[in-house]
Amino acid sequence: MSSINTDVANVYVKSHVPLWQDGNRLAFVLLRTVFTVAPILFGLDKFVRVLTDNWERYLAGWMDAVIPGDAHTAMLIVGAVEIVAGIVVAIIPRYGGLLVAVWLAGIIMSLISVGGYLDIALRDFGLLVGALALSALAFGHRREAVPVHR
Repeated sequence: MSSINTDVANVYVKSHVPLWQDGNRLAFVLLRTVFTVAPILFGLDKFVRVLTDNWERYLAGWMDAVIPGDAHTAMLIVGAVEIVAGIVVAIIPRYGGLLVAVWLAGIIMSLISVGGYLDIALRDFGLLVGALALSALAFGHRREAVPVHR
């Protein structure tokens, strides 16, 4: 009977602290939102081309040689992967953050290889660090045990 009481005494409940007063939760929500929305929008834009009409200019020649098809087909594959990455962040942020970080590392390598885009590569490095921060927050996210008194 005492083991049952011990188990019942540690019930996990959601914090009642408002989101804007809990820095860790707020950071997690902000990072999860941006790393869900941005990859999906960038991925979709590979198909509709609103942000730029030439995504292929960012693709390093050696990467184009590795990815099947021509550069346009490669960018469609890139777009599909970006959409999937955003969905993974939404569903499993622990691993989605890591996936986005690895993906951004690939983008950075491509930008450095192409040359002339070091400013964008540096920005993407900042995003990579943010994706790692999301993953770290998600791995560290635990609900606090609150004793239940009867």
